[in-house]
Amino acid sequence: MQDPKLRLFADLVAKWSPRINLISKSDLPHLWARHIEDSLRLLPFLPPNLDRAIDLGSGAGFPGLVVCIATGIKFELIESDARKAAFLLEAARQTGAPAKIHNCRIEAAKLDPARLITARALAPLDKLLGLAAPLLTEDGFCLFPKGRTAPDELTAATRLWHMSYERLASSDDESCILKLSEIRHASPL
Repeated sequence: MQDPKLRLFADLVAKWSPRINLISKSDLPHLWARHIEDSLRLLPFLPPNLDRAIDLGSGAGFPGLVVCIATGIKFELIESDARKAAFLLEAARQTGAPAKIHNCRIEAAKLDPARLITARALAPLDKLLGLAAPLLTEDGFCLFPKGRTAPDELTAATRLWHMSYERLASSDDESCILKLSEIRHASPL
């Protein structure tokens, strides 16, 4: 049975999408499986007693707002598009999710570092690590759902970044969740 708050969130995504392109028209019939369930795949990998996390480039709220709604973990959602940030604010309000929306570029966000950083379909891993590293606590980690390009992205990222990583199972053979920790730039900045 679907969580009523997640069902409400899905209805809001469907309602707002035609106006601000949260997800493509062709994805609307697959919203639950392709976006919400994909976001919920992060849940088994969350540490106990996690009280706060940051989601980068939140867009339509995948995965940050979905995880926030499902768990009650406080999320800071960073979204530079004002229309999408307005959607996130309204979706958080209507679902009662403990999310704070920051309508700014990730590089401009002035946030205390968090133990968990999430992002989905935002940027290639080498660029994503540059955005995440300043917002991550020393003992923290990132959970990034990735598609079939994950091995190539890891190879490219290791030229610029040192990190520990695990490739966690996901919905199919072509996708995975990358769990990254101990992230540091390969050369001093």
